[in-house]
Amino acid sequence: MKHLSRDSRHPVSFELNGRVVEGFSEPRMLLCDFLRHEIGATGTHVGCEHGVCGACTILIDGKASRSCLMLAVQADGTEIHTIEGLTRPDGSFGILQQAFHENFALQCGFCTPGILMSLSEFLKDNPDPSVEEIKVALSGNICRCTGYTEIINACLDAAAALRASKAEAV
Repeated sequence: MKHLSRDSRHPVSFELNGRVVEGFSEPRMLLCDFLRHEIGATGTHVGCEHGVCGACTILIDGKASRSCLMLAVQADGTEIHTIEGLTRPDGSFGILQQAFHENFALQCGFCTPGILMSLSEFLKDNPDPSVEEIKVALSGNICRCTGYTEIINACLDAAAALRASKAEAV
């Protein structure tokens, strides 16, 4: 039986925000660490490293997922979207980001990337959400600063803007 050395690294390739990226990962490297340290996508924040806080939420094949609960090697061949992918092609804010800006829906900003990614998936599936539905959608994201009122208002505004523009991208 062949044993892998501790230093063995495996090639990992996936589509990140519309472009193919490649790197090498140790077998036990978390996807959040791979994104930040190997790929340079530092917008994904690492909080609890137990899947509880939601700060590391990204979209994997269209579904909100905790990148701290997945190994980088497991992401090989997937389609991943991070906070960096929410901006418009010219670098300006996307609809959801703009709504957060206009509603002062962040303070320290640490939880914001994960919340935006969770709401990004949520709004694609629910273009006309109620306040209660938004609260449920946010239940996997911990924010210690805002009290959530501004975040909920931003989500409602983004939903209205998306419906008005008939845009698919948040």
